[in-house]
Amino acid sequence: MKFVGGLGGLLYGIDVGIIAGALPYLEATSGLNAGQISFVVAAVLLGTVISTLFAGLLADRIGRKPLMILSGALFAASIPVIALSHGYQPLILGRLCQGISAGLIGVAVPLYLAECLAPEDRGQGTAMFQWLLTIGIVAAALVGMYFSLRVEEVVKLGNPKLLFAYQDRAWRSIFWVSLPPGLLFVLGSLGVAESPRWLFRRGQAQRALEALLRSRSSEQARLELKEMERNQASERIKAAGRQGTERLLQRKYALPFLLACLILALNQTTGINSIIGYNTAVLIQSGLSDVQAHWGYIIFTMVQASATVVGMLLVDRKGRKFLLSLGTAGIVASLVMTAFLFHRSERHRVDVRHAIQTMVDGRTQLAFHFTPELERQWLNEAGHADLAGEPATLTVIYSYGGFSAVTPAALSNHPLASPVELNPSSCIPANKVLAFFSNPFGSLERARTAPLRIKHALITPLPSEQNGWLVALTLFAFVAFYALGPGICVWLALSELMPTRIRSNGMSVALVINEAVATFLAAIFLPTVGRYGYTTMFLLFAGFTVLYFVSVAFLLPETKGKTLEEIEASFSRAAGVQP
Repeated sequence: MKFVGGLGGLLYGIDVGIIAGALPYLEATSGLNAGQISFVVAAVLLGTVISTLFAGLLADRIGRKPLMILSGALFAASIPVIALSHGYQPLILGRLCQGISAGLIGVAVPLYLAECLAPEDRGQGTAMFQWLLTIGIVAAALVGMYFSLRVEEVVKLGNPKLLFAYQDRAWRSIFWVSLPPGLLFVLGSLGVAESPRWLFRRGQAQRALEALLRSRSSEQARLELKEMERNQASERIKAAGRQGTERLLQRKYALPFLLACLILALNQTTGINSIIGYNTAVLIQSGLSDVQAHWGYIIFTMVQASATVVGMLLVDRKGRKFLLSLGTAGIVASLVMTAFLFHRSERHRVDVRHAIQTMVDGRTQLAFHFTPELERQWLNEAGHADLAGEPATLTVIYSYGGFSAVTPAALSNHPLASPVELNPSSCIPANKVLAFFSNPFGSLERARTAPLRIKHALITPLPSEQNGWLVALTLFAFVAFYALGPGICVWLALSELMPTRIRSNGMSVALVINEAVATFLAAIFLPTVGRYGYTTMFLLFAGFTVLYFVSVAFLLPETKGKTLEEIEASFSRAAGVQP
């Protein structure tokens, strides 16, 4: 049961991490424009949000076990659709299926584990989901590194056709590698029992007892069944005296529901998804080389997986509240230290916007190499000749009408680097749907005819390699504390805090809030970093995590060793409602 639940986490982690390794080769060989590539990446998030909205309803309607089987089957089906695709539509379809699978898994597996495992095993069992999720991210990073090294060898041969063919095979192979875990999850799900609490609420008490006996002693199983009976009898008495359906914000449900939503929202505001997604770019900006940054990311994922194991061993001994308090306190300290290290170089930033706007000279697009000569010229013109001659990075923020974009940081000391490109396809959304999410008040028609405007062009001295490894160490500490506390406990908070009657639908709503916060942070990350630097971004994450620490310290009850019915009764008493 724990292993099958963990496989669900593995698939979730692969969903999150697999595109990072495949994306460079997909961009090089697919022929898709920047807008289409962006939507291929975002399609997983869209599918996750859509399926999360309906996952709770499906879990109640068809059961937890069938939903797990369905989610695994969708993941397995998405792989050949993507890997065999030769066009935009099949790629979008496959990525949407992966996102839908991830959304279903994110609700079904933690829900199933919470309802099936005994109180003394629930923390460790649910933590298995998070641990294998991190293993999925590690696996995706290692697969990406393997193909990256192979592509580097092919580049040395100097044969463009051979390089194109290998890059095309590389991104398809990366997706094929993720197929076996999906098939294994489906087979494992076929062999587990249905959730005893779902069976009991469907009037199948005997089957519920049989399911309980799979992981409990006879005495404990019968005791939990009696608690379910008492809980259901109490609900029937109350239901007889009122009309209407159960609502998430009824008095007795409001506190646990809102608390679970708060925990999931604050979990994202630690910056975990952004730091994972942009890890390599952050490390390069901190002073590491490209290869060092990629190895740094692999170490980062391994630290996350290792710390998750420690959290698994402690969660049922020390409790959820202790680990969350320790984890959030450590995250704040790590983020503040990361911000301090970046501030040492970012305080010397110079804006050379006017120099690049002069280069535009009425054109609608611009491309140039950021060379040491250009760096020296622009810094001299800006009155900062003392900074000229040292390696630096350039980030350009530009716009067409109401839509803005940020270029990847260009290194002045990298002679083979791609040129800095400012063009409409990388800035203006491809359609009105994407335009609405980019800027609800922007006009797509006006943007297509608007001139190219340089909003900021920031030259930042490149820190030393020593500084880069110090930043890497602070990020390793960040992810270790995250994995030890929030990474383990967020899934427990999601599944344990929700009362039985609203658990599936409540989890869906809370996960949608989680995804919405993640989407918002992803949307502001690059613009904020481009304009204000990593210092501001990491301090912002630290500030939110302080709020997370306070919420845990004063609002979150300890649920270690309690049955789900006992947790529900304690919230009812806190709300002044008789359980």
